[in-house]
Amino acid sequence: MSILPTVSRRNFFTLAGAAGLTTMSSKELFAEGRMAAPDPKGSPISPDQALHELLEGNQRFMKGQTTGPRRSPADFQGLAAGQYPEAVIVSCADSRVAPEILFDVGLGDIFVIRVAGNVVNGAGVTVKGSIEYGVAELNAALVMVLGHSNCGAVKAAKQHIDAKDSLPGAINGLVELVKPAVVQSKGEPGDPLENAIRKNVMIGVERLKTFEPILAPKVRDGKVKVVGAVYDLRTGEVKIISG
Repeated sequence: MSILPTVSRRNFFTLAGAAGLTTMSSKELFAEGRMAAPDPKGSPISPDQALHELLEGNQRFMKGQTTGPRRSPADFQGLAAGQYPEAVIVSCADSRVAPEILFDVGLGDIFVIRVAGNVVNGAGVTVKGSIEYGVAELNAALVMVLGHSNCGAVKAAKQHIDAKDSLPGAINGLVELVKPAVVQSKGEPGDPLENAIRKNVMIGVERLKTFEPILAPKVRDGKVKVVGAVYDLRTGEVKIISG
C-alpha cells in the first residue's frame, strides 16, 4: 500500500511547485516516487468542494488578494504530460470575462469553453462535445454556466426583438439562440436586461442536466454538479443563481 499523500489534482501541482519540483515533468515525479499521482479515473474532489474553491478564489479576486497560482514558465512543466481540471466553465467570450483571473486559479485548474452569450442550448456539437470531454475524459466534478452583467449578446437579443429586425451574417443566428431567455423573462420584476441574463444562464444549466449520454447520468448520480452563476463586471463578484 502506498504511503504517499493523496492530494487533489489542483493541489498536486501547488505542492510540486512548493517542493521545487516544477522543473520536472509529472511523469518523472511519479516515476521517482516523489509525489503521488492524482487519480485520472475519478475526481478526488467533490463537486461542492470544487465550487467552494472557485468561490474562495473569487473572494480573493474581489479583495485584491489574488495569489496568481502557477502562471510562470516553470509551472508549465508539471502539466506537460496531462491536465487535471476540477471544473468546466462555460463562459461568455466577452473580453472582460476571464475565468482564470476572476477565480484566481492557475494553469490546469479549470477547463474553459468560451462562446458569446455563454449559450448552451442549440450551440451545436462543438460546445456540447467540449463540455462532455471535460467531464468524461478529464473527470471534472463541476460544470458552471457563467453569465455576466451587461452581456452584449443578451442585450442584442432584447434590442432586436423590440425592433423586430435582424443582424447580419452568423451574428443573427447566435442572437436567435439567446432570444428565448428574453422572451421567458419578460414581465419579471426588476431590470429586464439583468432578468434576461439570469434566465439565459438558467436555460443553459437546465439543458446541461439533460445532456445524454454523459452528463445526465453523472448529474443524477451526484458525481457531477451543474450550476449557474453571474459575474458582476462592476464589483468582480460571482453569484450562484442556479444549481
